[in-house]
Amino acid sequence: MPYRRLPNTDSSRLKALRIAFTKGKELPPFKLAFSQSTLQDIQSFLPLFEHTLTMQKHAYSIQIEKNKEYITSLKKIKLYISHFIQVMNMAIAREELPASTRKFFGFDENDKSVPLLNTENDIIKWGNMLIDGESKRIRSGFSPITNPTIAIVKVKYEQFLELYNFQKTLQKNTLREHNKLAELRDKADNIIVKIWNEVENTFKDLNEDDKREKCKEYGIVYVYRKNEIPKINFLDLNPVV
Repeated sequence: MPYRRLPNTDSSRLKALRIAFTKGKELPPFKLAFSQSTLQDIQSFLPLFEHTLTMQKHAYSIQIEKNKEYITSLKKIKLYISHFIQVMNMAIAREELPASTRKFFGFDENDKSVPLLNTENDIIKWGNMLIDGESKRIRSGFSPITNPTIAIVKVKYEQFLELYNFQKTLQKNTLREHNKLAELRDKADNIIVKIWNEVENTFKDLNEDDKREKCKEYGIVYVYRKNEIPKINFLDLNPVV
Protein backbone atom coordinates (compact mmCIF):
# COMPACT_ATOMS: atom_id res chain seq x y z
CA MET A 1 0.00 0.00 0.00
CA PRO A 2 1.43 3.42 -0.90
CA TYR A 3 2.35 5.74 1.95
CA ARG A 4 2.25 9.51 2.09
CA ARG A 5 5.55 11.34 1.81
CA LEU A 6 5.92 14.72 3.48
CA PRO A 7 7.84 17.48 1.68
CA ASN A 8 11.58 17.42 2.29
CA THR A 9 12.64 20.52 0.33
CA ASP A 10 11.64 24.17 0.67
CA SER A 11 10.12 24.22 -2.81
CA SER A 12 7.98 21.15 -2.07
CA ARG A 13 6.89 22.68 1.26
CA LEU A 14 5.90 25.85 -0.55
CA LYS A 15 4.00 23.84 -3.16
CA ALA A 16 2.05 21.92 -0.49
CA LEU A 17 1.10 25.12 1.33
CA ARG A 18 0.07 26.89 -1.87
CA ILE A 19 -2.17 24.01 -2.94
CA ALA A 20 -3.91 24.05 0.45
CA PHE A 21 -4.18 27.86 0.33
CA THR A 22 -5.78 27.71 -3.13
CA LYS A 23 -8.26 25.10 -1.93
CA GLY A 24 -9.15 27.34 0.99
CA LYS A 25 -9.90 30.22 -1.40
CA GLU A 26 -11.86 28.15 -3.89
CA LEU A 27 -14.09 26.14 -1.56
CA PRO A 28 -16.64 27.25 1.04
CA PRO A 29 -15.90 26.11 4.62
CA PHE A 30 -18.46 23.28 4.58
CA LYS A 31 -16.80 21.75 1.50
CA LEU A 32 -13.21 22.24 2.61
CA ALA A 33 -11.48 19.08 3.85
CA PHE A 34 -9.53 20.88 6.58
CA SER A 35 -10.59 23.25 9.35
CA GLN A 36 -10.90 27.03 9.25
CA SER A 37 -8.33 27.35 12.03
CA THR A 38 -5.86 25.48 9.82
CA LEU A 39 -6.72 27.78 6.92
CA GLN A 40 -5.98 30.77 9.15
CA ASP A 41 -2.62 29.22 10.01
CA ILE A 42 -1.85 28.88 6.30
CA GLN A 43 -2.96 32.44 5.51
CA SER A 44 -0.79 33.97 8.22
CA PHE A 45 2.27 31.76 7.64
CA LEU A 46 2.46 31.38 3.84
CA PRO A 47 3.36 35.02 2.97
CA LEU A 48 6.19 34.98 5.53
CA PHE A 49 7.53 31.66 4.25
CA GLU A 50 7.34 32.83 0.62
CA HIS A 51 9.09 36.11 1.43
CA THR A 52 11.86 34.45 3.44
CA LEU A 53 12.45 31.86 0.72
CA THR A 54 12.62 34.60 -1.92
CA MET A 55 15.08 36.64 0.16
CA GLN A 56 17.30 33.61 0.78
CA LYS A 57 17.41 32.78 -2.93
CA HIS A 58 18.07 36.43 -3.80
CA ALA A 59 20.92 36.74 -1.29
CA TYR A 60 22.52 33.53 -2.51
CA SER A 61 22.12 34.55 -6.16
CA ILE A 62 23.88 37.89 -5.57
CA GLN A 63 26.67 36.13 -3.66
CA ILE A 64 27.26 33.70 -6.54
CA GLU A 65 27.11 36.46 -9.15
CA LYS A 66 29.60 38.72 -7.34
CA ASN A 67 31.84 35.77 -6.51
CA LYS A 68 32.93 35.57 -10.17
CA GLU A 69 34.30 39.11 -10.01
CA TYR A 70 35.90 38.38 -6.66
CA ILE A 71 37.67 35.23 -7.89
CA THR A 72 39.08 37.19 -10.85
CA SER A 73 40.43 39.85 -8.50
CA LEU A 74 41.80 37.20 -6.14
CA LYS A 75 43.78 35.52 -8.92
CA LYS A 76 45.10 38.87 -10.15
CA ILE A 77 46.38 40.11 -6.80
CA LYS A 78 48.08 36.75 -6.15
CA LEU A 79 49.87 37.21 -9.47
CA TYR A 80 50.94 40.78 -8.69
CA ILE A 81 52.22 39.93 -5.21
CA SER A 82 54.12 36.93 -6.56
CA HIS A 83 55.60 38.92 -9.45
CA PHE A 84 56.68 41.79 -7.20
CA ILE A 85 58.59 39.39 -4.94
CA GLN A 86 60.09 37.56 -7.91
CA VAL A 87 61.25 40.84 -9.48
CA MET A 88 62.88 41.82 -6.19
CA ASN A 89 64.66 38.46 -5.97
CA MET A 90 65.86 38.70 -9.57
CA ALA A 91 67.18 42.23 -8.98
CA ILE A 92 69.07 40.91 -5.94
CA ALA A 93 70.44 38.01 -8.03
CA ARG A 94 71.69 40.57 -10.62
CA GLU A 95 73.19 42.57 -7.74
CA GLU A 96 71.05 45.56 -8.64
CA LEU A 97 69.62 45.45 -5.12
CA PRO A 98 71.33 44.36 -1.88
CA ALA A 99 70.12 41.15 -0.21
CA SER A 100 69.10 43.25 2.79
CA THR A 101 66.23 44.56 0.66
CA ARG A 102 64.28 41.46 1.64
CA LYS A 103 64.20 42.56 5.26
CA PHE A 104 61.92 45.49 4.37
CA PHE A 105 59.27 42.94 3.35
CA GLY A 106 59.56 40.57 6.28
CA PHE A 107 61.92 38.03 4.68
CA ASP A 108 65.23 36.83 5.99
CA GLU A 109 68.11 38.32 4.04
CA ASN A 110 68.90 35.03 2.25
CA ASP A 111 65.31 33.84 1.85
CA LYS A 112 64.66 33.60 -1.90
CA SER A 113 61.28 31.92 -1.59
CA VAL A 114 57.93 33.24 -2.76
CA PRO A 115 55.00 32.76 -0.34
CA LEU A 116 52.39 30.22 -1.45
CA LEU A 117 49.46 32.64 -0.99
CA ASN A 118 47.07 29.72 -0.43
CA THR A 119 44.52 31.64 1.64
CA GLU A 120 42.89 35.04 1.66
CA ASN A 121 44.64 35.78 4.96
CA ASP A 122 47.98 35.05 3.27
CA ILE A 123 47.16 37.52 0.52
CA ILE A 124 46.05 40.21 2.98
CA LYS A 125 49.19 39.67 5.08
CA TRP A 126 51.66 39.82 2.20
CA GLY A 127 49.84 42.62 0.40
CA ASN A 128 50.17 44.79 3.51
CA MET A 129 53.80 43.79 4.05
CA LEU A 130 54.80 44.63 0.48
CA ILE A 131 53.03 48.00 0.51
CA ASP A 132 54.44 48.98 3.91
CA GLY A 133 57.88 47.61 3.10
CA GLU A 134 58.24 49.41 -0.21
CA SER A 135 57.02 52.64 1.37
CA LYS A 136 59.77 52.35 4.00
CA ARG A 137 62.36 51.59 1.31
CA ILE A 138 61.44 54.65 -0.73
CA ARG A 139 61.43 56.89 2.38
CA SER A 140 64.91 55.52 3.15
CA GLY A 141 66.12 56.80 -0.21
CA PHE A 142 66.06 53.59 -2.26
CA SER A 143 64.77 53.48 -5.82
CA PRO A 144 61.31 51.90 -6.30
CA ILE A 145 61.02 48.34 -7.53
CA THR A 146 59.35 48.34 -10.95
CA ASN A 147 57.43 46.01 -13.23
CA PRO A 148 55.24 45.93 -11.28
CA THR A 149 55.59 49.05 -9.15
CA ILE A 150 54.12 49.01 -5.68
CA ALA A 151 51.59 51.62 -6.86
CA ILE A 152 50.09 49.10 -9.28
CA VAL A 153 50.23 46.34 -6.66
CA LYS A 154 48.45 48.65 -4.22
CA VAL A 155 45.64 49.39 -6.71
CA LYS A 156 45.07 45.68 -7.35
CA TYR A 157 45.31 44.94 -3.63
CA GLU A 158 42.74 47.58 -2.69
CA GLN A 159 40.39 46.32 -5.41
CA PHE A 160 40.75 42.81 -4.01
CA LEU A 161 40.23 44.00 -0.43
CA GLU A 162 37.06 45.87 -1.37
CA LEU A 163 35.63 42.82 -3.14
CA TYR A 164 36.78 40.56 -0.30
CA ASN A 165 34.94 42.64 2.31
CA PHE A 166 31.87 42.86 0.07
CA GLN A 167 31.89 39.10 -0.43
CA LYS A 168 32.06 38.57 3.34
CA THR A 169 29.05 40.85 3.73
CA LEU A 170 27.15 38.89 1.08
CA GLN A 171 28.02 35.62 2.83
CA LYS A 172 26.67 37.01 6.11
CA ASN A 173 23.48 38.10 4.36
CA THR A 174 23.03 34.64 2.83
CA LEU A 175 23.68 32.94 6.16
CA ARG A 176 21.22 35.25 7.94
CA GLU A 177 18.45 34.48 5.43
CA HIS A 178 19.33 30.79 5.53
CA ASN A 179 18.97 30.78 9.32
CA LYS A 180 15.64 32.60 9.11
CA LEU A 181 14.39 29.99 6.66
CA ALA A 182 15.66 27.14 8.84
CA GLU A 183 13.62 28.53 11.76
CA LEU A 184 10.46 28.45 9.64
CA ARG A 185 10.82 24.90 8.33
CA ASP A 186 9.54 23.20 11.49
CA LYS A 187 6.46 25.41 11.52
CA ALA A 188 5.88 24.74 7.81
CA ASP A 189 6.14 21.00 8.42
CA ASN A 190 3.75 21.17 11.39
CA ILE A 191 1.14 23.05 9.36
CA ILE A 192 1.46 20.63 6.45
CA VAL A 193 1.09 17.62 8.76
CA LYS A 194 -1.99 19.23 10.29
CA ILE A 195 -3.52 19.88 6.85
CA TRP A 196 -2.82 16.37 5.60
CA ASN A 197 -4.09 14.70 8.78
CA GLU A 198 -7.35 16.64 8.63
CA VAL A 199 -7.79 15.95 4.92
CA GLU A 200 -7.19 12.21 5.32
CA ASN A 201 -9.57 12.15 8.28
CA THR A 202 -12.27 13.86 6.19
CA PHE A 203 -12.06 11.17 3.52
CA LYS A 204 -11.41 8.24 5.87
CA ASP A 205 -14.69 6.48 5.06
CA LEU A 206 -13.91 6.19 1.34
CA ASN A 207 -12.20 3.13 -0.09
CA GLU A 208 -8.42 3.46 -0.24
CA ASP A 209 -8.19 4.31 -3.93
CA ASP A 210 -10.91 6.97 -3.81
CA LYS A 211 -9.51 8.35 -0.57
CA ARG A 212 -6.05 8.80 -2.10
CA GLU A 213 -7.49 10.47 -5.20
CA LYS A 214 -9.39 12.98 -3.09
CA CYS A 215 -6.37 13.62 -0.86
CA LYS A 216 -4.11 14.17 -3.87
CA GLU A 217 -6.33 17.10 -4.84
CA TYR A 218 -5.14 18.75 -1.61
CA GLY A 219 -1.48 18.16 -2.46
CA ILE A 220 -0.92 15.01 -0.43
CA VAL A 221 1.81 12.92 -2.05
CA TYR A 222 1.64 9.14 -2.01
CA VAL A 223 4.47 6.88 -3.10
CA TYR A 224 4.83 3.15 -3.47
CA ARG A 225 7.59 1.18 -1.82
CA LYS A 226 9.90 -0.56 -4.28
CA ASN A 227 8.25 -3.93 -3.79
CA GLU A 228 4.81 -2.38 -4.23
CA ILE A 229 5.22 -0.59 -7.57
CA PRO A 230 2.29 -1.67 -9.75
CA LYS A 231 3.18 -3.70 -12.81
CA ILE A 232 2.20 -2.17 -16.13
CA ASN A 233 0.19 -4.30 -18.50
CA PHE A 234 1.53 -3.26 -21.91
CA LEU A 235 -1.40 -5.01 -23.61
CA ASP A 236 -3.69 -2.51 -21.94
CA LEU A 237 -1.52 0.37 -23.19
CA ASN A 238 -1.50 -0.94 -26.77
CA PRO A 239 -4.89 -2.55 -27.42
CA VAL A 240 -5.32 -4.56 -30.57
CA VAL A 241 -7.60 -2.80 -33.02
